[in-house]
Amino acid sequence: MRRRTRIQYTDSQKSQMWDRWQRGESLHQIAQLFDRHHSSVRGILATSGGIRPRPRCRAPRTLTLAEREEISRGLVAWQSIRSIATSLGRSASNISREVRRNEGPEGYRATQADQAARDRARRPKTCKLIRHRTLARHVAGKLQRRWSPEQIAGWLKRCSPDEASDQVSHETIYQTLYIQSRGALKKDLLAHLRRTRAMRHSRHHTQKTDNHGRIRGTVSISERPAAVEDRAVPGHWEGDLLCGDRKSQIATQVERQTRYVMLVEVEGKDTQTVIDALIKHAHCLPKELYRSLTWDRGKDG
Repeated sequence: MRRRTRIQYTDSQKSQMWDRWQRGESLHQIAQLFDRHHSSVRGILATSGGIRPRPRCRAPRTLTLAEREEISRGLVAWQSIRSIATSLGRSASNISREVRRNEGPEGYRATQADQAARDRARRPKTCKLIRHRTLARHVAGKLQRRWSPEQIAGWLKRCSPDEASDQVSHETIYQTLYIQSRGALKKDLLAHLRRTRAMRHSRHHTQKTDNHGRIRGTVSISERPAAVEDRAVPGHWEGDLLCGDRKSQIATQVERQTRYVMLVEVEGKDTQTVIDALIKHAHCLPKELYRSLTWDRGKDG
């Protein structure tokens, strides 16, 4: 496999990944869109346990990057705080706090101030199972007894119908398990789920697709001509590739009329290696079979 250079995915590309992941596509299918290996996509999705993170958005009342750039230009031009606030339609106290918390009039930089504001705005809500450790112990105990999160959530609601602090939704349990940064439930509890996956999958995800596990470009055995069925004419072959341990493989060819079997040891499983080995071995066939040789591609191989 050729070596690919490392790339940094854009926000738009990551959004496409999450859209396809939520539609149930596999890591391999998503990676083909970007001509990457599936591990590259997995690294993005596994960060949040396969659960799409909520997009961040700013409140309308906060200063924008464009407004911060106007503040920076006004400070360089020695404008007063009040005149800058008037031109932006903001209060003077708002602009004063903005400048004071970002290195003052001489050290104010718009980009740095905007990034600092985004960092300060990170206030993730504490997980409910962190705030209620007794509830977390109940959930962990039930998980160890192989209860599903849905069963646990229903049991808690029935035991404490009037106490919201003693209840938790099944989605919260799943997210706490798969997003380990929450720190409420141990990762070992994933092994007690009925589907022991390392990441959360979409409910639409399935491996039972029409092309799963099939070789591309094959012709179904049901489409072979009728002349092959009666075995009256020699020269129709069926092939297969037998793979053993330690990277050993043998290509087999069976002539349908005479039942002549040809076994060819091949060095690799790729198409070109197998074809070259079969062509080379075909010269050793009896003349009657060699002259009428036609390869039946209705089988795998």
